[in-house]
Amino acid sequence: MYSPFDLSGQGAVVTGGNGGIGLGMARALLASGAKVAIWGSNPDKTERARAQLADECGDAARVFAFSCDVGDEAQVDATFAASVAALGRVDACFANAGVSGKGTVITDMSLAEFRRIQRINVDGVFLTFRAAARHMTAHGLGGSLVATASTAAVEGAARNSHYGASKGAVTAMVRALAVELARHQIRVNSILPGWIVTDMTEKSVNNEKFVGAVMPRIPARRWGNIDDFGGIAVYLASRASGYTTGEQFIIDGGYTKF
Repeated sequence: MYSPFDLSGQGAVVTGGNGGIGLGMARALLASGAKVAIWGSNPDKTERARAQLADECGDAARVFAFSCDVGDEAQVDATFAASVAALGRVDACFANAGVSGKGTVITDMSLAEFRRIQRINVDGVFLTFRAAARHMTAHGLGGSLVATASTAAVEGAARNSHYGASKGAVTAMVRALAVELARHQIRVNSILPGWIVTDMTEKSVNNEKFVGAVMPRIPARRWGNIDDFGGIAVYLASRASGYTTGEQFIIDGGYTKF
């Protein structure tokens, strides 16, 4: 039987897994048999997400929750070690945690605001991937690293130069690591979401003027939702993607093509 998407026995870490796209990824990974550790910076929200996922998959023993500020080196290293202890081994690591900008033009942007975005969106991916790469090279069985970037990495996002810069940096990091880590059978890819309904985009997708300007540019004629990322998460965690590395998977309903 062809079953490359069966993740039974595998361990996965999803940063920012307590909501939005990360929650959708975690849900699909669990449904495919994986054990999953979700990370979040809000302990209460993260615990609620863990309980929700445990209820959905019917197996609380496969779901773990950890509080972590991914921009803090010591916290990332300690939380990754705790995740390994809970899961037994990490086979896939999704560096999904991120923050958005405040719609600031560059002439008004402070260095502190620019650095706030980079700390989570770039430093956080680097620290998470470094911990995962150390673990995967040590156990010698390979694995999959996946970063959530954004279509802002490949298009001009006005008033979001700091956010676009962070996501462009992530896609460049992914390409470099794909080449660097291939000898260890570690695949590294990025996912570039378009306009997805999450807490981060709630204000925009409920703004009549914004909807009128953006929706006609989406060929699929709908906003994306968090479960639209379940399939790509399972694919990239599974052996079906064994020869896929260094790629950018744009999931935007055709937005960047129109």
